[in-house]
Amino acid sequence: QVQLVESGGDLAQPGGSMRLSCAASGFTRGYYAIGWFRQGPGKEREGVSCLSVTDGVAYYADSVKGRFTVSRDDDKNTVFLQMNSLKPEDTGVYYCAAAVYGWWSTHWYQERIYNYWGQGTQVTVSS
Repeated sequence: QVQLVESGGDLAQPGGSMRLSCAASGFTRGYYAIGWFRQGPGKEREGVSCLSVTDGVAYYADSVKGRFTVSRDDDKNTVFLQMNSLKPEDTGVYYCAAAVYGWWSTHWYQERIYNYWGQGTQVTVSS
């Protein structure tokens, strides 16, 4: 059974840090990439970051460049999103997703190329 489980969401103050985890299991054919998306209050879901497993290339939305870092632990089959210098606008539900049936790096931020999704974890940045 394919499963993605996010964890690590919490309440943080502006300027603080947080690390999200995405644990993958059941992917017998592997996956091309793991993407991170978020949906803020009253907003559409947007692509935040992505890690291509095939070549190790990381992608970031302009709004998080220099603040967020995506990485992976192959032994634990887990992808991390380290978030620093958090801002109130980073608030939202964060989802990880796996691209299994194909990979189009230029479209990394588009939901439609991802085939499996986690249930999400809440991140709140507030003083």
